[in-house]
Amino acid sequence: MQERVIMAGFGGQGVMSMGQLLTYAGMIEDKNVSWLPSYGPEMRGGTANCNVIVSSDPIGSPIITEATAAIVMNRPSLDKFEDDIVANGNLVINSSLINRKAEREDVNVYYVPANEIAVELGNSKVANMVMLGAYLELTKVVKTETIVEALKKVFGERKAHLLPLNEKALAKGAEAVR
Repeated sequence: MQERVIMAGFGGQGVMSMGQLLTYAGMIEDKNVSWLPSYGPEMRGGTANCNVIVSSDPIGSPIITEATAAIVMNRPSLDKFEDDIVANGNLVINSSLINRKAEREDVNVYYVPANEIAVELGNSKVANMVMLGAYLELTKVVKTETIVEALKKVFGERKAHLLPLNEKALAKGAEAVR
């Protein structure tokens, strides 16, 4: 098993956090992982993406040339990474911010209104967790419970009060693609 996912959006959308959580969860489940961040030159609002690989076998390179999935949070990310997905791969699109449909017909496309779902939950900042929940439901690459365990480590005691909200966001994302 090897899952190669590109996560992309604007800086501030939680793209790097999503990638780190998936990486931590993979480590907790004793899988081989790699996380390769990439930032645009802007201080804020620029492009941000990361390559995450979760594998049962050793990973030769952290660079992804043929992704099994892409999670795109904005239109420029869809435009840039849609062609990098292998046939029958998964493309998870934040339909709240992306006003076009996928052009490829050989990939599985899922439109998730992540921002609307996050606002319904009471915090627009959890749109990334909605998207991550959708991705986990589709791939089962790690267990959602393991992501929550990773969140506990990342948040620590100071932000522990945010755990229930993030758990709800993961669940709503999974529900959106069922």
